[in-house]
Amino acid sequence: MKEKTLVLLKPDAVQRGLMGEILTRFERCGLTIVALKMQYADAKKAGEHYVDDEAWLKAMGEKTIASYRKKGLPFNKTALEQGRIVREGLMSFLAMSPIIALVLEGHDAVAHVRKMVGPTAPADAAPGTIRGDYSFETYKLADDANRPLQNLIHASGAREEAQREIAVWFSPKEIYSWKRVDEDLLYRKE
Repeated sequence: MKEKTLVLLKPDAVQRGLMGEILTRFERCGLTIVALKMQYADAKKAGEHYVDDEAWLKAMGEKTIASYRKKGLPFNKTALEQGRIVREGLMSFLAMSPIIALVLEGHDAVAHVRKMVGPTAPADAAPGTIRGDYSFETYKLADDANRPLQNLIHASGAREEAQREIAVWFSPKEIYSWKRVDEDLLYRKE
């Protein structure tokens, strides 16, 4: 079943000139780019993307705490406190330079893109993933520099999240359904 997912190439991917390389990876695996644009994310747009939702905030904080624990490092904030810090930093980071927003379509697009991107912390990402190949960032490095985790890319984590996020960045008129020339092979039925 084809589905759509949202991807944001964050300021570090744009500024490092990794846009084409990342887009090529998605196209080569058979995903279709059905929407694409470069834009600045103002505070309102960044706030719509990074929802001020307690469950989301706690989940973000727990990722940081888990990373610290895994490395045996002390951490003295609650998950919610850390989640609020993460959200503010992410919003500021997203607004610092242009980003690329795109919608990808394909079979199990959400899960497939997440696998290609790799874990949130690039240092935990395997070689062959986008984050594993192009970044070495850790939560500690980001915290020591008093900035958010620079991990190149955002990819929706679930179908419902993808639908919500796509609506933040694109109007229905900006999403184009079209057929790749290799779809007859990719979606072939006996």
